[in-house]
Amino acid sequence: MSRISKTKLFAALALIGGGVLVGLAIAESASSRRLHSSIRGVSWLNRAIARFTYALDRRIPWHRQPRIMGVLGLLGMRAKLRQENLHDTNEIPHNKPATPAPADQRYLTARTADGTYNDLHDPTMGALYARFGRNFPFTRSFQDTQNLHNPSPREVSRKLLARDKFVPATIVNAMAGAWLQFMVHDWFSHGKNDKDNQIMIPLAEGDPWSHGRPMMFLGTAKDRTRTAGSEQYPPTFQNAETHWWDGSQIYGTNAETLAKIRSGEMGKLGMDRNGLLRVDDAGFDITGVVGNYWLGLSMLHTLFSQEHSAICDHLYEKHPEWSDDDLFDHARLINAALMAKIHTVEWTPAIVPHPTVHFGMRANWWGLLGENYYRKHGRVGNGDFFSGIMGSETNHHTAPYALTEEFVSVYRMHALIPDEYSFRSHTDDHLLKELTFPEIAAEGTRKRLEEMSLSDIFYSFGTRHPGAVTLHNFPNFLRELKKPDGRIVDLATIDVFRDRERGVPRYNEFRELLHTPPIESFEQLTSNPEWAEQIREVYHNNLDLVDLSVGLYAEPLPAGFGFSETAFRIFSLMASRRLKSDRFFTVDYRPEIYTPEGMAWIDDSNMSTVLLRHIPALAPFLSKVTNAFAPWPTAR
Repeated sequence: MSRISKTKLFAALALIGGGVLVGLAIAESASSRRLHSSIRGVSWLNRAIARFTYALDRRIPWHRQPRIMGVLGLLGMRAKLRQENLHDTNEIPHNKPATPAPADQRYLTARTADGTYNDLHDPTMGALYARFGRNFPFTRSFQDTQNLHNPSPREVSRKLLARDKFVPATIVNAMAGAWLQFMVHDWFSHGKNDKDNQIMIPLAEGDPWSHGRPMMFLGTAKDRTRTAGSEQYPPTFQNAETHWWDGSQIYGTNAETLAKIRSGEMGKLGMDRNGLLRVDDAGFDITGVVGNYWLGLSMLHTLFSQEHSAICDHLYEKHPEWSDDDLFDHARLINAALMAKIHTVEWTPAIVPHPTVHFGMRANWWGLLGENYYRKHGRVGNGDFFSGIMGSETNHHTAPYALTEEFVSVYRMHALIPDEYSFRSHTDDHLLKELTFPEIAAEGTRKRLEEMSLSDIFYSFGTRHPGAVTLHNFPNFLRELKKPDGRIVDLATIDVFRDRERGVPRYNEFRELLHTPPIESFEQLTSNPEWAEQIREVYHNNLDLVDLSVGLYAEPLPAGFGFSETAFRIFSLMASRRLKSDRFFTVDYRPEIYTPEGMAWIDDSNMSTVLLRHIPALAPFLSKVTNAFAPWPTAR
């Protein structure tokens, strides 16, 4: 096609896309209304848009289309996935836990410790220990027991994942990697593994593993609600965190943890006299989640615990009559919403700096009319096209809300973590310390936090890169990781096995179930001929055996992507779902619940303002970047 005809085609597509987007927004706004049920499916108009955009996507991928058509493509993709890729595992027989009786009426306007009563019609939806959902039909979610060890997960780890040399992700800074784990600890955990289920991985001759043969680790904890006679269904698992985006990595998931982290005064969290979190007898921060704890997590836990207290001070100025609980409940709502905003409109566009994604993520928050219109005029209607998801009607679409096993799988991005860290002074960039990851993790976390200032720690993360999410870049220390109980494990081996164990389809089937053409050759899977041959050898020339993680790491990236487009399809569905299903981000995202000053705090804050509020010495660096997760200039 000639350049002129391509230009005309793209202009026509942009014109069509603009007209359809306006029509879609108007139709959605006109039909929006308050309904008792929040499971309302996907509108006929959205389904029609999905059919059109998927057909176009086969010819011109959405990320190569004009922006307005690309946004329409994202909307169509999301609509199709909402219609066909949400499956309720609660339909599988189980002993549903009894709805806990609320101790008081606070749940009506505040988040609960265990995530109950977010949905007032289904109080245990998304709560602690609720089952993970599925993005794929149950018939496609069974373990492939015949190929559970084919090929050996350890051989995948050794030959395809092990870091040969550190490959940096130069589009973001190292804080972006720490932030992802910080968010993951809010969203999901399969809990403590099953001590009665020992997984044994035979080792090939010549394998250098020196910590026991065969390699052994524990299987995933069983679903305690599963009833007898349900063997015809795929495996189900429970989330040891709340499914909601509620800041539970800071606030915990039960009343006991919440009592430990609170100070009992003015709604604040407990901090020591140096402005750091208090520590327990083992020297770990007293906070909601301390599993796999390290300095990158501790600095963010500390920062957003400080932010919580700053919000309390701000609220107290306006409401000096409020109780400790009043201040805490409102500060938690505001802090959780701010973290969700940062992830939506800053972290995601930083790691996927594609103009369509940037526009789409901001539209998720502020709508097609954008932030400026929202700030001047407020919301338009109850829908989410004009004014974004925040404050729109709650809708679970085609299944009750839950995070999914597939969502867990695509968020395995351990490659982001470097094996070694250099810490430098924010004043003149001189070297302070060079440390390996194990030296800034576990018991070493607090020691490093007290040896160096937060200014220097954040500066050091801001001025270096995380690892690229690609093959041959899995951190080596994680492939020989010492667990708290003394066991040594290869986390790369375990990651590969977990998808197989939990019935997550392998890469090509995963693509098919996301309505994406399967890969037809190893050369199509990766643009690196050497990698194509390595994958072919490990998987015995069988494309359909290629594991999900290997496919996601090998897949050629579209321009402006920090991770695979296949993974992004799951994100496009679940990122908006985390907002759209949560009443505190939809019908209860309003001044009557958050207070006017709370809403303004969220509107006026971003990652840079949070950092500067608590670490003003970072101003010279943050003033020179438009996104705090972008690489910072150095102090030289």
